Amino acid sequence: MKASTRQEGMDEPSWKAHATREDESTVRIKRHGSMEVDAMMVADESLWNDLVDDRSPQQVVNTASMPGIVGEAWAMADWHYGYGFPIGGVVATDTEAGELGGAISPGGVGFDINCGVRLLSIDIEPPQGDERKEWARRIFNATPAGASSKGGVNITETQLSAILSGGAQAAVELGLGEDRDLNSIESNGLLPTDEYAVSERAKQRGLRALGTLGSGNHFLELQMVDNVVDEKAADTFGLVEGGLTAMIHTGSRGLGHQVCSEHVDQIEQQYRKQEGNWVSEKWNYTLPDRQLAAAPIHSKEGTAYLDAMHAAGNYAFANRSALTQRLRNTLRKITGGREVDVEVVYDVSHNIAKIEDHVIHGKSCKCCVHRKGATRALGGDHSELIQQYGSIGQPVLVPGDMGTASWVLAGPKNGSNRAFSSSCHGAGRRLSRKAARDSIDSENLISSLASRGIEVRARTPSIVAEEAPDAYKDVDEVIRLTDNAGLARPVARLTPLAVIKG
Repeated sequence: MKASTRQEGMDEPSWKAHATREDESTVRIKRHGSMEVDAMMVADESLWNDLVDDRSPQQVVNTASMPGIVGEAWAMADWHYGYGFPIGGVVATDTEAGELGGAISPGGVGFDINCGVRLLSIDIEPPQGDERKEWARRIFNATPAGASSKGGVNITETQLSAILSGGAQAAVELGLGEDRDLNSIESNGLLPTDEYAVSERAKQRGLRALGTLGSGNHFLELQMVDNVVDEKAADTFGLVEGGLTAMIHTGSRGLGHQVCSEHVDQIEQQYRKQEGNWVSEKWNYTLPDRQLAAAPIHSKEGTAYLDAMHAAGNYAFANRSALTQRLRNTLRKITGGREVDVEVVYDVSHNIAKIEDHVIHGKSCKCCVHRKGATRALGGDHSELIQQYGSIGQPVLVPGDMGTASWVLAGPKNGSNRAFSSSCHGAGRRLSRKAARDSIDSENLISSLASRGIEVRARTPSIVAEEAPDAYKDVDEVIRLTDNAGLARPVARLTPLAVIKG
């Protein structure tokens, strides 16, 4: 197989000699070196030959050395370089491996714990022309966004503790969500946590940020359903061609970042460099990259991270709930007090580690599934799904870029796919943030998008350049690859009308 070559005189990475095409949509990198299992990357010939550098495949190869790993290490079609694990990475470890269970790694979740997407269907006509501009202005003014926590919901420490332990249900009890939403949230918006022990610094950051969007690639977007591919699934999800939707993409804000930073530091302290690897004598772990630093899931450090990570995940569910209520209230004001029906289609995480049951090579396994920039894609017969999705599969939400489209996919009608019931989570970056800022003018981009009927409002102009359509892969191609790989099937394509960013 061929990929982009390095400069003359530089050694080829060892994984290239072990990469073989599995089928038209996937590449297998066979186990070698310190790998415990094979690695799988979703890529056709075009994407594979368009490798900008070798870092992402190397990261997937590195993750295949995680202690207790089962199955294969995966990279979804939107894969790109990340911290330790690639964005788009999926790795499962056996919770019963060894004396203390397989590894859990904060790098396999990421710093924005339970960053995820919520899709809403709205029963009013999409705004047109000047009306669209006015809607964009009013929603922008009503949505706290940006790197700061300014404008967040004022909550007490007692209320914050309730959110850390109760997730979306606690938000409902605070008037920041509705009971009817809960069935349409992954895990009903609640991740199990015994201690919900996060540091005082993390709590202080969380007290100020609830109900805020954040910055970077986070957004609130009004969209229109422009193409229905699977009519039965779309109808079940409440999506109709020409209908109005909204997508909210955000996570646990500074609280989650603080949780991850602290646990990364605590676990990395157990590692020392030896002969090119990173070794923890405490757990007898050897890893090729310090950013993969992991602890056994049943160790004191592993248990503490899992519990705190779930608490931060609960905060993220509550955050998306609070933003949903802000949007509901704003739409009610825009329409002159009319009761606007805003239904949650689904809310799914794409930065999380969860304990799940899977069958690996014919054997049942209780796995810790790390999904970093990957979303679950459960089959329709899975016990977590509400009855109405039973013959359809889980809604899979894939934001694209603000100038092209986003997609709704569905998991299998029954059973699970070969990647631990996982799918892509977005278009995937093609340019780094710096490269995008250096090559794209934000003001010109905003004007260009406005001429196409897409209103963009952002508090930080440079963010628009970083998140430009040209900075991302072609989302339609990512969806095609995901479908061809048998991971999830397309249901409906959503095009942007108004985009709110930090």
